[in-house]
Amino acid sequence: MTLTHRIGVIVFDGVTMLDVTGPGEVLHQAVLAGHPYEPVLISPSGGTVTTSSGLTLSGTTAAADAGPLGTVVVAGGDPLAQHPLDDGLLTSVALLAEGAGRVASVCTGAFVLAELGLLDGRRATTHWRHAETLALRYPKVQVEPDVIHVHDGRYITSAGISAGIDMALSLVEDDHGQAAARRIARELVVFMQRPGGQSQFSALPAPPSRTSVLKNLTASVLADPTAEYSLPAMAAAAAVSPRHLTRLFQAELNTTPARWVERVRLDRAQQLLLDGCSITAAAQRSGFGSDETLRRVFARQLGTTPTEYRRRFTTTQPAPAADAEGAGWEADETVLATRR
Repeated sequence: MTLTHRIGVIVFDGVTMLDVTGPGEVLHQAVLAGHPYEPVLISPSGGTVTTSSGLTLSGTTAAADAGPLGTVVVAGGDPLAQHPLDDGLLTSVALLAEGAGRVASVCTGAFVLAELGLLDGRRATTHWRHAETLALRYPKVQVEPDVIHVHDGRYITSAGISAGIDMALSLVEDDHGQAAARRIARELVVFMQRPGGQSQFSALPAPPSRTSVLKNLTASVLADPTAEYSLPAMAAAAAVSPRHLTRLFQAELNTTPARWVERVRLDRAQQLLLDGCSITAAAQRSGFGSDETLRRVFARQLGTTPTEYRRRFTTTQPAPAADAEGAGWEADETVLATRR
């Protein structure tokens, strides 16, 4: 067993159980397949930790006694989205992360890494419900709420809860290749790589803004995403120049006006599809206008199609053998996928 294969999972009172057991099961399956991982369950003081569900994790190792680790994984839990964070937890993570080759987080575990300054100037993600808070609290972090996991240097952050499984599979793939990760994914009956981004679960909130210019403009877009929102039209509505409007979006929302409008429309289209609208209706009522434009944005932003998205996220039940509306679009979307 080499140092590289020692993986410490840091837990605390209030930790989300699946944030721990999801990655833990991936590593267990990897060990069964002959890959030499040594998972170590670590807490600031050692002993028993009570999870958010009331179940306990016993026999955790104190951070001071954990020894060198190849990878550190900070599990998540709602307490981490609150402020201030526990000093003992911060000290423990700082101690263990210093000598680790990789530092990862699941869900709100990203708040710990951000608080320590480890994510400054880096891309990161977290649970969609806490992404806005992470971005506001740590403006030096480039928060990406629309992905399952992000690798930036030696730091890996993952989205909410079950995304820890995806993140752990990516670690196995990095260490032992795609075939190894694929075998484990099959064993666990999960996707090797999810076809859509985490944004499929989110409801885009009105973004914070320091200026009334963006506050009023973004409120208008959210209220009616079908209106005309070209850069000149938005600048005219805000009574500023297109160049100044672009600067405001970059400074306050870290994006361009066009990309932000597209994201609002995509979020609206996703919700319309889940509410039962046809693809044509979703395209029109979200502001995309045409089915083709909607499919193109879904492919680029989420890596899937509107039909597949609706099938996967409107129900936990298997899709029927024949879907009259879906079948009509299947050929078109298959062609689209082959062109990408």
